Amino acid sequence: MNTTVSEALTQFTQQYVTKWKEQTGLSPASCDLYGIPSPCVIRTGENWVYWEPQAFPIADKNLNKVATALDIELQPMIHPFYSTQLAGDMKAQFEGHLLNLVQVWSEEDFIRLQENLIGHLVTQKRLKLSPTLFIATLESDLEMISLCNLTGEIILEKFGSKEKRVLAPNLIHFIQELTPVVEPLE
Repeated sequence: MNTTVSEALTQFTQQYVTKWKEQTGLSPASCDLYGIPSPCVIRTGENWVYWEPQAFPIADKNLNKVATALDIELQPMIHPFYSTQLAGDMKAQFEGHLLNLVQVWSEEDFIRLQENLIGHLVTQKRLKLSPTLFIATLESDLEMISLCNLTGEIILEKFGSKEKRVLAPNLIHFIQELTPVVEPLE
């Protein structure tokens, strides 16, 4: 049976939440998301929130506004990546890279995400770079992990440059190879 992006993402998210609960006795927590409304919030701490993933509430489960804005066709795998669930960003390891898997936190965040993807693609077009769709951030603000919109490969790219390296043949493979990382709040 072939796994879908939604299934791979749901399985990884379950592993992530389970690992948090095993190591801390609590659901995943985030300081960055404190004070930002979301159906994911299950409890609030002093300056952090505890969260759990929720079903994606928006009927349009796609990024067609991004495609329309730039008059391009997007890799089909990007749609379910950003519209399977609402969740906080999740830390993970992939082949020695510590990353934050970008997720949608709320309906408002989905709008912001689309605006950021449009801005990213416009910048790439202006710089005559091949189009990519970011899916994870790294420690360095200059690098990110993205889905190549031409090939469907997952790449490590340096922002604003042609410098890139293929990490995985596709999004499903990438997600299935992620290892959840728990960094409890101090």
